Amino acid sequence: MEQNYNQSPLKPGDRAPNVVLDAITHGGKIAIDDFRGRRPVLVGLFRGLHCAFCRRQIAAMAELETPLRDQGIDSLTVVNTPTERARLYFRYHPLPNLLAASDPDRVSHRAFGLPNLKFTENEDQWPYKIGMNTVMSMRVDLPGELPEPMNPVAAGDLLDKLDEYEQTDEDRQMMADGYGQLTGEFLLDRDGIVRWCFTEVPDNGRNLFTSPSRQELMSAAAQLPA
Repeated sequence: MEQNYNQSPLKPGDRAPNVVLDAITHGGKIAIDDFRGRRPVLVGLFRGLHCAFCRRQIAAMAELETPLRDQGIDSLTVVNTPTERARLYFRYHPLPNLLAASDPDRVSHRAFGLPNLKFTENEDQWPYKIGMNTVMSMRVDLPGELPEPMNPVAAGDLLDKLDEYEQTDEDRQMMADGYGQLTGEFLLDRDGIVRWCFTEVPDNGRNLFTSPSRQELMSAAAQLPA
């Protein structure tokens, strides 16, 4: 699908679209409208489980499920991984209370305005294109997991080895079209209006491969209208 170069993420005050996806952690479907009119929800839109950084971001979001629920807020994790592949992964790497959905076509990412970054040889047009020379000049710092700040490619390869994660044909199929899919987390009130968001889009990629701080997210949650 051709990239929309006017695409930008939803922002506070925007109404979230309804998206219907296959559930991963139980049978059936999950829709954004399942929460509308009932409870606020934190929606996390991630690259597939093939992305070592996203696996960590998903785990970080899952750790917030209980404190969010204590404030009356649900959470929904969406991954760009086929349903059965994702179910297999979470069967062997369970995250208690995780509510997750599969979006192999990245319908939800587009609906929430997250660009799919295309890799070029040396052309930068953030957040739509980025040169591999720019990518290789970036450094990812994960103390305790990486021995030193590393470029994203080397860091991802090392994290895959640490996780003993083996790429499958399904993973490679997702990566072929969505390797540069940018991610985001959107906090919706009970009417489905975005009240807070954190995405990889701002400031030429300053947020790439990172998650919002627990303090930032919980502060936003505390300010949701009753």
